[in-house]
Amino acid sequence: MAATFQAEAVRETIKAGRTRYLTYTHDLMMVVMDFSDGPCDLPDPPHSHPHEQITYVAEGELVFFLGDTPHQLQAGDMIAIPANVPHTIQLLTPKVRLIDTFSPIREDFLKG
Repeated sequence: MAATFQAEAVRETIKAGRTRYLTYTHDLMMVVMDFSDGPCDLPDPPHSHPHEQITYVAEGELVFFLGDTPHQLQAGDMIAIPANVPHTIQLLTPKVRLIDTFSPIREDFLKG
């Protein structure tokens, strides 16, 4: 199997203080989410999707709600999110960087 290289990751500002960078193959997507709008008094609205997700906290601290269970995470921590499980985050520090992997890829992220 030949390796592929995407020289420029797709970059998108989601809203003020939130940017995502992504690259992907046929079956796997990696997304770097940068948050600079914390800390937040309330969590974001929960969401779910049919993709498996693994999140690595590269910078900052947050509460990751997996279903109804809160998990306090900091740089170096990881969490696995099964498909179709509601989840959300609440930022605890001014800046947070998450590295998310998804399988299959998030086609909705490619539509911008």
